[in-house]
Amino acid sequence: MSEKKTFSLVKPTLDTPFYIDFDWWQENDRDWRVYLRSLMCEEHQALFAEWDDEKMLDWVDPETAEVKVVNGLQHTLMTHCALAPSFLEERTAMVEAVFRTFLINGNKPMSSVELAEKLGRPANTILRTIAGMRVYRGIRPCCN
Repeated sequence: MSEKKTFSLVKPTLDTPFYIDFDWWQENDRDWRVYLRSLMCEEHQALFAEWDDEKMLDWVDPETAEVKVVNGLQHTLMTHCALAPSFLEERTAMVEAVFRTFLINGNKPMSSVELAEKLGRPANTILRTIAGMRVYRGIRPCCN
Protein backbone atom coordinates (compact mmCIF):
# COMPACT_ATOMS: atom_id res chain seq x y z
CA MET A 1 0.00 0.00 0.00
CA SER A 2 1.42 3.36 -0.99
CA GLU A 3 1.66 5.98 1.69
CA LYS A 4 0.68 9.56 0.80
CA LYS A 5 3.45 12.10 1.31
CA THR A 6 2.71 15.29 3.15
CA PHE A 7 4.47 18.50 2.29
CA SER A 8 5.26 21.47 4.43
CA LEU A 9 3.48 24.73 3.84
CA VAL A 10 6.69 26.59 4.70
CA LYS A 11 7.68 28.79 1.78
CA PRO A 12 10.82 27.47 0.04
CA THR A 13 13.91 29.69 -0.01
CA LEU A 14 16.85 29.93 -2.40
CA ASP A 15 18.56 27.22 -0.33
CA THR A 16 15.62 24.78 -0.23
CA PRO A 17 16.55 21.58 -2.07
CA PHE A 18 14.20 20.38 -4.80
CA TYR A 19 14.01 17.12 -6.76
CA ILE A 20 11.70 15.26 -9.14
CA ASP A 21 9.11 13.41 -7.09
CA PHE A 22 8.47 10.59 -9.57
CA ASP A 23 5.68 9.18 -7.40
CA TRP A 24 3.80 12.50 -7.56
CA TRP A 25 4.46 12.79 -11.27
CA GLN A 26 3.22 9.28 -12.04
CA GLU A 27 0.05 9.86 -10.01
CA ASN A 28 -0.72 13.21 -11.65
CA ASP A 29 0.36 12.87 -15.29
CA ARG A 30 -1.03 9.94 -17.22
CA ASP A 31 1.44 10.50 -20.08
CA TRP A 32 4.60 10.42 -17.94
CA ARG A 33 5.93 7.24 -19.63
CA VAL A 34 5.42 8.67 -23.11
CA TYR A 35 7.17 11.87 -22.09
CA LEU A 36 10.18 10.09 -20.55
CA ARG A 37 10.52 7.91 -23.64
CA SER A 38 10.49 11.03 -25.84
CA LEU A 39 13.56 12.30 -23.96
CA MET A 40 15.55 9.14 -24.64
CA CYS A 41 18.20 8.88 -27.33
CA GLU A 42 17.17 7.08 -30.54
CA GLU A 43 19.00 3.90 -29.51
CA HIS A 44 17.06 3.60 -26.23
CA GLN A 45 13.76 4.71 -27.74
CA ALA A 46 14.00 1.63 -29.97
CA LEU A 47 15.11 -0.64 -27.11
CA PHE A 48 12.32 0.57 -24.82
CA ALA A 49 9.56 0.48 -27.45
CA GLU A 50 8.19 -2.80 -26.05
CA TRP A 51 9.46 -2.31 -22.48
CA ASP A 52 7.16 -2.82 -19.50
CA ASP A 53 7.42 0.62 -17.89
CA GLU A 54 6.87 -0.82 -14.44
CA LYS A 55 9.79 -3.23 -14.77
CA MET A 56 12.35 -2.73 -12.03
CA LEU A 57 16.08 -3.43 -12.21
CA ASP A 58 18.73 -4.15 -9.59
CA TRP A 59 21.40 -1.44 -9.69
CA VAL A 60 24.58 -1.17 -7.66
CA ASP A 61 25.28 2.34 -6.36
CA PRO A 62 28.89 3.08 -7.39
CA GLU A 63 29.50 5.21 -4.28
CA THR A 64 28.05 2.93 -1.59
CA ALA A 65 28.00 -0.47 -3.34
CA GLU A 66 24.41 -0.76 -2.10
CA VAL A 67 22.05 -2.68 -4.39
CA LYS A 68 18.96 -0.63 -5.15
CA VAL A 69 15.84 -1.48 -7.10
CA VAL A 70 15.22 1.17 -9.76
CA ASN A 71 12.76 1.79 -12.59
CA GLY A 72 14.50 0.66 -15.80
CA LEU A 73 13.14 3.49 -17.96
CA GLN A 74 14.06 6.25 -15.49
CA HIS A 75 17.45 4.72 -14.76
CA THR A 76 18.44 4.40 -18.43
CA LEU A 77 17.30 7.94 -19.14
CA MET A 78 19.34 9.36 -16.24
CA THR A 79 22.48 7.27 -16.65
CA HIS A 80 22.81 7.37 -20.43
CA CYS A 81 20.46 9.53 -22.49
CA ALA A 82 20.55 12.61 -20.23
CA LEU A 83 24.34 12.70 -20.46
CA ALA A 84 24.34 13.46 -24.21
CA PRO A 85 25.57 17.00 -24.97
CA SER A 86 22.36 17.84 -26.86
CA PHE A 87 20.08 16.85 -23.97
CA LEU A 88 20.08 20.36 -22.46
CA GLU A 89 20.55 23.46 -24.59
CA GLU A 90 20.80 27.14 -23.70
CA ARG A 91 17.41 27.98 -25.20
CA THR A 92 15.53 25.21 -23.35
CA ALA A 93 12.48 26.61 -21.49
CA MET A 94 12.91 27.14 -17.73
CA VAL A 95 10.80 24.26 -16.35
CA GLU A 96 12.17 21.89 -18.97
CA ALA A 97 15.76 23.01 -18.24
CA VAL A 98 15.29 22.44 -14.50
CA PHE A 99 13.68 19.04 -15.10
CA ARG A 100 16.47 17.95 -17.44
CA THR A 101 19.12 19.20 -15.01
CA PHE A 102 17.70 16.91 -12.33
CA LEU A 103 17.82 14.01 -14.80
CA ILE A 104 21.43 14.81 -15.72
CA ASN A 105 22.36 14.85 -12.03
CA GLY A 106 20.62 11.59 -11.20
CA ASN A 107 17.77 13.45 -9.47
CA LYS A 108 19.99 14.48 -6.58
CA PRO A 109 18.32 17.32 -4.66
CA MET A 110 19.50 20.81 -5.64
CA SER A 111 18.61 24.29 -4.48
CA SER A 112 17.65 27.17 -6.76
CA VAL A 113 21.16 28.57 -6.23
CA GLU A 114 22.75 25.30 -7.41
CA LEU A 115 20.37 25.10 -10.37
CA ALA A 116 21.22 28.71 -11.27
CA GLU A 117 24.92 27.87 -11.33
CA LYS A 118 24.31 24.96 -13.71
CA LEU A 119 21.81 26.74 -15.95
CA GLY A 120 23.22 30.27 -15.98
CA ARG A 121 19.84 31.71 -15.03
CA PRO A 122 18.81 33.82 -12.02
CA ALA A 123 18.18 31.79 -8.85
CA ASN A 124 15.21 34.00 -7.90
CA THR A 125 13.52 33.28 -11.24
CA ILE A 126 14.09 29.57 -10.84
CA LEU A 127 12.69 29.63 -7.30
CA ARG A 128 9.58 31.61 -8.33
CA THR A 129 8.99 29.12 -11.13
CA ILE A 130 9.33 25.86 -9.19
CA ALA A 131 8.16 26.92 -5.71
CA GLY A 132 4.64 28.05 -6.57
CA MET A 133 1.39 26.25 -5.82
CA ARG A 134 1.47 24.57 -9.25
CA VAL A 135 3.79 21.58 -9.49
CA TYR A 136 5.61 21.26 -12.81
CA ARG A 137 6.77 17.79 -13.89
CA GLY A 138 6.85 16.58 -10.28
CA ILE A 139 9.51 19.11 -9.22
CA ARG A 140 8.94 19.56 -5.49
CA PRO A 141 10.79 20.64 -2.40
CA CYS A 142 12.73 17.77 -0.92
CA CYS A 143 11.32 16.11 2.20
CA ASN A 144 13.71 15.23 5.00
